[in-house]
Amino acid sequence: TDATRRMRTAVVALCCLAGASAFTAPAPSLFRAASAASVPSLRHGAAAGARMMADDMSPTDKAKQLAGYKAVDDHVESGMTVGLGTGSTAYFAVERVGQKLKSGELKDIMCIPTSERTREQAESLDIPLCTLNERSNLDVAIDGADAVDPDYALVKGGGGALLREKMVEVMAKKFICIVDDSKLVDGLGPSFALPVEITPFCSEHTLRTIAALPELKGGEAVIRTGDCSNNAVEEGKPPAVTDNGNYIVDVSFKSNIKDVNAAAKALKETVGVVDHGLFVDMTHQVIVATKEGKCRVAGKGGEDCWWK
Repeated sequence: TDATRRMRTAVVALCCLAGASAFTAPAPSLFRAASAASVPSLRHGAAAGARMMADDMSPTDKAKQLAGYKAVDDHVESGMTVGLGTGSTAYFAVERVGQKLKSGELKDIMCIPTSERTREQAESLDIPLCTLNERSNLDVAIDGADAVDPDYALVKGGGGALLREKMVEVMAKKFICIVDDSKLVDGLGPSFALPVEITPFCSEHTLRTIAALPELKGGEAVIRTGDCSNNAVEEGKPPAVTDNGNYIVDVSFKSNIKDVNAAAKALKETVGVVDHGLFVDMTHQVIVATKEGKCRVAGKGGEDCWWK
């Protein structure tokens, strides 16, 4: 009937109005949310988020950040060529370089990364990069370590970047080691397995040769598997591959390596070994962050070793 048709028309009209309202009503609020008046509140929210992230950091990570920032603040100046290390502590040094470049505190610096991971981080922070091919001489290099003995000899390579780290850091006028105090040891070996980078060719043969070295007596050698930066053997995973296409042998010890210099020399002379994670007579200064939130400096310009 005409009455029924009029009723249906009225219902459709009401539905259309309601639908239009549902789609159009939020639009002004969306524009208001993005208006200039709301930008400060968004910025404050981001800052609050950053503070929350800092507050959520573990004591160990806070210590690493402290050491990394201090190394850059104390040793990196405008116009320098800087080596950027690899690992969880070096991450904060790279972060600090990026911050100071962005703020204008640092200018005209060039950095050399020691791994693909560090290169990616540095590029994300717009840090200018080159390689040793362009600049062989560095003013300073900053990197972490897996263990530091009283002679400032280091074990490095837990992240699988020991070859590039050594190539870059040996060319620096100053190599600054940054660690938290859990890395200080009375001797190298027991606290962290010694990484050795080897060629994939006949890797089992090279593994046996390393294990048989008299200078490494007592060490147990295994090929690292899975992720190169995991410093572990992952069951069922293939050998870990470094940025250079090589394998890593990790040598663990129950007692201190008796003669670190002799061990370094013997490994370097072993055919099939590309390089090893013993960094001897390279460290200019060790910046140590403590659990109390302070930094102590050992080496040149700092204290004598206090963990003998």
